[in-house]
Amino acid sequence: MEKDRLLAFSDGVIAVIITIMVLELKAPHGAEWADLAKVWPTLLSYVMSFVYIAIYWNNHHHLLHLLEKVNGAILWANMHLLFWLSLVPFATDWMGENHFAALPVAVYGAALAMPAVAFYVLGRTIIAFEGPGSELAKAIGDDIKARVSILIYLVGIATALWQPVIACALYAVVAVIWFVPDRRIEEKVDGVG
Repeated sequence: MEKDRLLAFSDGVIAVIITIMVLELKAPHGAEWADLAKVWPTLLSYVMSFVYIAIYWNNHHHLLHLLEKVNGAILWANMHLLFWLSLVPFATDWMGENHFAALPVAVYGAALAMPAVAFYVLGRTIIAFEGPGSELAKAIGDDIKARVSILIYLVGIATALWQPVIACALYAVVAVIWFVPDRRIEEKVDGVG
């Protein structure tokens, strides 16, 4: 099967995820700065999640760019990723509505960690299909970046239960790590590697 259908479907699901998140934003009741300040947690949680979803979309595009064809295992690994991404709006809303309270921030971390695990699984599934000599396998190697990211999320989840602000900072570290698409893959996509 060609990868184009997988990419188109994934793009559509990610677009719906972002749409659901933005629909959860409610305008403040009032026209003063103080009224806007009342909704800052919801707005901030939306911005954070939008960035995370955009990072996944961008890196997903790069990951699949090196792929020629897909098999059933890749389709299911991709659906696994999309499932976990689809839960981000729920966790985003809960965290924002509860002003970054400990448990919602921990659940939000889990909602970020599980797509990270699924993205790692998708990469490994592609490598298993294409073989250890594939361009993707050469580009990411042992994928230390993904493993470290998952570890940071897990530390953040545990930290959230006593210091939600520190947990959010740890989640942000992962976003910074992945903000620029994986250079190892980008070099292969551009033909530099």
